Amino acid sequence: MQVTNQATGAGGADPSPDTVLTRLALRCLDSLDDLVTAWMAEVAEVHTYDEDLVDRRDLRTTAAASFERILRHIGGLPVPPEVAEISERTGENRARQGVPLSALLDAGRLDFRVVWQALVARADPAERPELVAAAYLVWEAVEGHVTGLMTGYQRTVLEMGRAREDERRAWFTRLADGDGRNRDVVRSVARVLDFDADARFVCAMAPGTDPRLRRTADRMAAAGVRCHRQETPDGDLLVVQVPAAAADPGATAADWLNHVPCALSPAAHGLARVPYAARLAAAAARALPPGTAGPLALDDLWLDVFASQAPEIADELVARVWAPLRELPGSEAGRLAETVRVHLAGTGSVADTASAMYVHRNTVQFRLNRFREITGRDVRIPRDAAVVALALRAAARDPGNPPTT
Repeated sequence: MQVTNQATGAGGADPSPDTVLTRLALRCLDSLDDLVTAWMAEVAEVHTYDEDLVDRRDLRTTAAASFERILRHIGGLPVPPEVAEISERTGENRARQGVPLSALLDAGRLDFRVVWQALVARADPAERPELVAAAYLVWEAVEGHVTGLMTGYQRTVLEMGRAREDERRAWFTRLADGDGRNRDVVRSVARVLDFDADARFVCAMAPGTDPRLRRTADRMAAAGVRCHRQETPDGDLLVVQVPAAAADPGATAADWLNHVPCALSPAAHGLARVPYAARLAAAAARALPPGTAGPLALDDLWLDVFASQAPEIADELVARVWAPLRELPGSEAGRLAETVRVHLAGTGSVADTASAMYVHRNTVQFRLNRFREITGRDVRIPRDAAVVALALRAAARDPGNPPTT
């Protein structure tokens, strides 16, 4: 390949024929094919490139342009725009072709050996001392090329990563919009997200956008856990494919999310059920108690979920159940409310409640009877216990509306 010595374009000073590097660069440019052939041999020897990824013709063409760029910089020759752009353009192409960055950089750094050997071979004995003294300029020219390769490669990888994430989010949105009913969509989502469509899944929802969930998702992916994170109107959603051997799907997800305030759905059997599981996780996330420090399963949040679904109804329930107690002296109202709380939080046994409160069981019986007289609710009866428990949870969610004052 012959390259004209009278190159045009911006990017370099006018060549000075009295400069040793300029003269040597021009000699190398006149025999550019020899440098490319030598470089191709070096690349083949170290197996830097997979032939299935990069066509040999493509490799020769880009090598020729790369050497021209390097030699023009070494010799202070003008660098045409299409030659100046070759480094970043090659980095972009290699990223799209799937060439590992390490292989690309290894191949780029072979340029120094090939260029230096070519310069030395073409230097007269009288020119060699000056060439040796200017070796750092040769190295800087090669490093400039390698930096361009890396810049183009990394920029393209980021762009490709964003494109892949956009594709992943778009397909998951289609799955959610169709509620998992379209089998073709389910299969496509499984392929794009690298999920097994028939596996079990757990959904975790963190209110808002929580960087802790994002970091956990990254760590899970790095550890080989199949997962997908998606920002939704309800918060940050993380879908985790549960390993087939896991006995407790919820515990598997909770182990990873132990420092992330979030709600966990029940296990979804199959990818088609994930949209439903995500809705359950979202409902539970909206009901997370203040100060939640880690993951809570839906089974731990039923009362909170129901209390949070209809705030006006919850306020009315609190008023109806607890208003009569507010007519009592504060000390008595507080004792009755605390006894009811402990009883409902325990086993339902009067003896256990008495033990937990360090009082006689007759004292507990008296207080529960007194609560029934005042409110009309007997917490020893399951239906009344459920109503009072829900009213307690609704009151706990609203610090401005306590059961007693």
